[in-house]
Amino acid sequence: MAAIGKIRSWGPFLVIIIGLGLFGFIAGDMFRSCETTGRMSSNRAGQVLGENINAQDYQEYQTEFVECSKMGAQQQMDEEQLRRMAWNSFVQNKITENETSKLGLTVTNDEVKNLMVKGSPFLQGLASAIPFLANEQTGMFDKSKYDTFLDEYKKNKSNPQLVEEYNKMYKFLEFKLEEFKQQLLMAKYRSLIQNAVLSNPVEAKFAFNSEKQESDIQLAYLDYKSVNDKEVNVTEDDLKAKYNEMKETFKAPEEQRAVKYILVKKEASQADRNELNKALVSCAEKLKAGEDPEKVVREGQSDLSYLGVPVTKKVLTGEIASKIDSMAVGDVVGPLESKFDNTMNVVKLIAKTTLPDSVEFRSIPLGGDDATTATKADSILKAINAGGDFEAIAKNYGQTGAKNWFTSSAYERAASVSKDEALIINALNTMAVNEVKVIPQAQAKIIVQVTDRKAMTTKYDLAIVKRQIRYSPATSDEITNKFNQFVAGNNTLEKIEKNAAKSGYQVLEAKNITTGNGVIPGIANSRDALKWVFEADKNDVSEVFNCGANRDELLLMVLTGIEPKGYLTLENPEIKDMVKNEVIKDKKAELLIAKLKDVKSIEAAKAKGAKVVEEGVKQITFASPVTITELQTSEPALSGAVAATEKGKFSAKPVKGNNAVYVFLVEDRRTLEGEFNEKEYMQRVMQREAQNVMQASGMDLYFNAEIKDNRYLFF
Repeated sequence: MAAIGKIRSWGPFLVIIIGLGLFGFIAGDMFRSCETTGRMSSNRAGQVLGENINAQDYQEYQTEFVECSKMGAQQQMDEEQLRRMAWNSFVQNKITENETSKLGLTVTNDEVKNLMVKGSPFLQGLASAIPFLANEQTGMFDKSKYDTFLDEYKKNKSNPQLVEEYNKMYKFLEFKLEEFKQQLLMAKYRSLIQNAVLSNPVEAKFAFNSEKQESDIQLAYLDYKSVNDKEVNVTEDDLKAKYNEMKETFKAPEEQRAVKYILVKKEASQADRNELNKALVSCAEKLKAGEDPEKVVREGQSDLSYLGVPVTKKVLTGEIASKIDSMAVGDVVGPLESKFDNTMNVVKLIAKTTLPDSVEFRSIPLGGDDATTATKADSILKAINAGGDFEAIAKNYGQTGAKNWFTSSAYERAASVSKDEALIINALNTMAVNEVKVIPQAQAKIIVQVTDRKAMTTKYDLAIVKRQIRYSPATSDEITNKFNQFVAGNNTLEKIEKNAAKSGYQVLEAKNITTGNGVIPGIANSRDALKWVFEADKNDVSEVFNCGANRDELLLMVLTGIEPKGYLTLENPEIKDMVKNEVIKDKKAELLIAKLKDVKSIEAAKAKGAKVVEEGVKQITFASPVTITELQTSEPALSGAVAATEKGKFSAKPVKGNNAVYVFLVEDRRTLEGEFNEKEYMQRVMQREAQNVMQASGMDLYFNAEIKDNRYLFF
């Protein structure tokens, strides 16, 4: 009993101990849950329609999009443009799928297969990017060619020499077909919208008359510039009223921020230039002495390798291109400075020949470097030279023997060319039409036949030592230390703006910055700076960031503005200026309209100070805004007023335009030739209105999709 009593006396302590244990257990679970949630949150590349976008998943999508786009029509775009396209495509697909799923719209695999057989404009991108998928006669996508490729892909999956290329093509085709499905889905959605828009015979007749009724007028105008801005008084109430009128044009789907900044580019000093010039003079002397050009270029630390193959003039920078035609074979020029790419160059002309720019050829590659491979290659060569069918022989060795075009541009901009590649290039450049050769490679033999040569042009074998004009570590330290001293002594925007010019710096401004930019606009490698912009408070001064394509720029910023998603406010200086300009225009128009309100003729308008378009304005229709050449402006309101005024009549009242107030006399009106087709014009009206509905609804859908773009935090 005593023991039980003692235990009872511990009751409050036991409750506390058990309670602490339970709390620890629950808190541990809570902590682990919060930690997991935190990791998930920190791994979000963004959000669309409430759905979190996993950064790793999106990275895979973006990589595939960029790689496949480079194989298609977007191959000339830079990496950053393609990344932006990837995000826009991703978001648009999510929005489209969300809307179409509500409406029950889908695209099945059977639909895709049927259209691949029947043909579709959407598939033409495939035929353009991969020519062997195009029909030889029509140039259009050919489903049978696609099926043949799939068969070859399956057969060659185990061939190490071909698998990489086939996988690349297969991946591209899968990507384009998925893109095709998205385009079909959007086409269905667009069709649904279009069929929901109606027209009628009256509207169709009006559209016809808008195009076919043409007027000539005499015109007089008073330009808004004729009124001094000081003559009009703009109040806050005026600004608020105009802002409310224009508010929909100030809709921003993302948060925007603004900064003022100083950007300092590190550049080579004169001492750096002198040192580089000395090194290049040494290279020039070695080339003049006849040393091996490949060795001189390599040891000269050139940014370009010696290719050992002839190139056309079009790949040479301006300074080199301007010298090359006056050089004889064996001449050496330089050092030459190229402003185009900020380099110093030494050039030796080794050879100058006339060769084709384009060569058509076919080939049979044989893997292996043993005697058996050499024997096979010689046997094939003899068979072809004896009149054998090239394609039939190629098929015996698992190849198609198809003809391909090879152009100078395929190799002359390459950073380097291997010995094997140089053998192929030089052979194709110099072989005669119908000539057949065996070209030895390190691990193969290639039987090649040239079938055509085009565009004979001058080509040059050049040894070029090209060196970037770079700043030295000592110069970098000097520039950095000077800027850091300036930053230390100027820690507010007021001080920065006051003292920047004295220290040789310029204060710049960047507005409308969004996370979707990925960088500060116009500044490469500024992702860390962008992170700071969206974490900082107004008037904060940043640390110094290293930015620029080569990390050769120093960036200091001050956050000057924050505009949340939604409607940009009148407090925004840009918006206020825009609204103020419109108010001033309205008030000037009121003054000028009052001046011309009782005018009944062009001469009377002229007497009031109006300018007259001496030749008049011809061929005005309601369907398209009239252009006033003297003011270099388009005036839709004037087109409407002219259409509403009878022939021989003077304008009922002055017309307020974009740049002036107008009065006019309709001199002539005529109906152009053309038969009214009610059905056709109703269809045109429906298409135009459906396009307007699609554009307006698309903007609303995007705005309401609650898009958050956090890509800048990851890549």
